[in-house]
Amino acid sequence: MPASSERNAKKTPQQPATVSAARNYQDILYEVKDQVAWVTINRPRVLNAFREQTLDEMISALKSTREDPSIVCAVVTGAGDKSFSAGGDFFAMKRLNFTNATMWNDRMLGLAMTIRGLPIPVIAMVNGWCMGGGHELALWCDLVIASENAVLGQTGAKVGACPTVGATQYLPRLIGERLAREMIFCARRFAAKEAVEVGLINKCVPQKDLLNETLKWCETMKGHSALTLRMTKKSLNFESDNLYSSWQHGMELLAHVWGSEEAKEGMNAFLAGRAPNFQKFRLRAKKDLEQYVDGCARDLNAPPDMRRKKAKS
Repeated sequence: MPASSERNAKKTPQQPATVSAARNYQDILYEVKDQVAWVTINRPRVLNAFREQTLDEMISALKSTREDPSIVCAVVTGAGDKSFSAGGDFFAMKRLNFTNATMWNDRMLGLAMTIRGLPIPVIAMVNGWCMGGGHELALWCDLVIASENAVLGQTGAKVGACPTVGATQYLPRLIGERLAREMIFCARRFAAKEAVEVGLINKCVPQKDLLNETLKWCETMKGHSALTLRMTKKSLNFESDNLYSSWQHGMELLAHVWGSEEAKEGMNAFLAGRAPNFQKFRLRAKKDLEQYVDGCARDLNAPPDMRRKKAKS
């Protein structure tokens, strides 16, 4: 390069790219614009419920932010205005069982660890439904901003699934033990305004202002030290990072749930638009226990030649 050209190059610093190169994703949209990485679940037909491919693509997109140090933060959202994410796609989860559970669980854990491990803040921009695994996705993020039409909740108890991929770990620390148990056991939902009041999310804004208010956060962080953001995120994560053993424990618990009769009943009922019948499993369990207790009383837990003979009347 000629000396004059070299001097001119020094006078004109290179500006960050406004939009990233196109990536071959099927379930999500990804772009980097004005130093912000945008990851959008693009499955509005199913309320942005995710399947295995969706999780893979989100992991790939978010990890790619490490290749561009000019990226200030990432925003995760859902396409359309009806849903951030309704959680796992039941047509994906119905196929799960104890044998293949790790294929799903590892992806969920992988996305959570990707978000928490990034050296930049990750914002959940929530519009509409934010339920089940979709709510856990929001829990993994550093900041959550929601529109007034947003509804956040844990529906696992209603559909035979377990929110052990972040909800059981983080909710007690965010909203307190009692409210966390109510949210999980009773499938309690929170409208966005109430979610702010209890500490579940950071901010609630009118739906028309959601994008602009999110951009304000991004612009604010552009003026802050990247090194400080990276170091403080790592420090803020310290206590909850120690819960990693609980995540592993939760993955194994969830593996036993996938493919169970109750999980199948819950998901099939939801898809059919009917109330699930979990009572039949309780009543069957009661009958099984009664038969067990009766067998003990009749010495069925001993070899036949050692059992007490019935007294003659």
